[in-house]
Amino acid sequence: MRVHQMASFRGVFGLAIALLLASGWSFYAFADEDGPWVVYRGQQGPGLGKHIVLISGDEEYRSEEALPMLGKILAKWHGFTCTVLFAIDPATGEIAPNVRDNIPGLEALENADLMIIATRFRDLPDEQMSHIVNYLKKGRPVMGFRTATHAFAIPAGKTYAHMSWDCKEPGWEGGFGRIVLGETWIAHHGAHNKESTRGVIAPEMKDHPIVRGCDDIWGPTDVYRVRLPLPGDSQPLVLGAVLEGMSPQDKPVEGPKNDPMMPVAWIKTYTWENGPAGRVFTTTMGAAVDFKSEGLRRLVVNAVYWCLGMEDLIPKKANVEIVGQFEPNYFGFNGYKKGLRPSDFAGLD
Repeated sequence: MRVHQMASFRGVFGLAIALLLASGWSFYAFADEDGPWVVYRGQQGPGLGKHIVLISGDEEYRSEEALPMLGKILAKWHGFTCTVLFAIDPATGEIAPNVRDNIPGLEALENADLMIIATRFRDLPDEQMSHIVNYLKKGRPVMGFRTATHAFAIPAGKTYAHMSWDCKEPGWEGGFGRIVLGETWIAHHGAHNKESTRGVIAPEMKDHPIVRGCDDIWGPTDVYRVRLPLPGDSQPLVLGAVLEGMSPQDKPVEGPKNDPMMPVAWIKTYTWENGPAGRVFTTTMGAAVDFKSEGLRRLVVNAVYWCLGMEDLIPKKANVEIVGQFEPNYFGFNGYKKGLRPSDFAGLD
């Protein structure tokens, strides 16, 4: 009897594993949270069964704080399982945004449904970069925040130099930022740390599902300059009004900075080496302190649904309530919280 029960258990367990594999799940989505990443498991909601990989790693805008916050929202309120990766000092195991050549865990992209990236000037080893490029070859959706327009700075002669923000190789001009996200680094348009950004819904996109319920978008970061018109099939969703100061109550500056206004969020598609087309959402907002704006959080959550082809499930006002505590450090170089490990961001409470 006991042998029969054990055989039955093994059969049921094997069937469960087979179903997980058939549904495209990666066991990496359930990785050990003591590793150099953190996993938030979706439990209920429209996103159940979808796996999102969020890649932090910038020296200035605290993506190591913003992406765990976003991952918790997407997991707890919307059901997505989210794996958050960090720049890690290999000598200490601590989160170290100034370490530009190590983001462990990128193999999680193998079976990811969506990649969200917020890196800046990374020069990752080939083994790590290969996971990103393989993801792009499959035409899977991508979201980029702020410095992701200049996500990589890879010297000429290296395998993935064509991903670099300043690549001039024919067919690869502007690298990952220009080809996938729609723009590379150009310049600050608003005065950095002096003129904040008010998000203004593009009139022709006021009925787009991504901007649904996004009534108030503001952030202390400045507007980035982009080339107009944006390339390919890019469609601006939100324009950035440059404000006179660092308060949401400040007025837009007069003159050419707001005539025309630069796009600060847009959608497009990309193809990589003639692969299938993938959906893209890019915003040049996205510092951790920007995400104190409920409107910006909702814009990004709605965009997750759209990137995954789930726009019919976007509610009138998506729940973007902060999960736990979120008191982000202000942007600036070397301003990250020292001594933190991924495990410090674990858990949904």
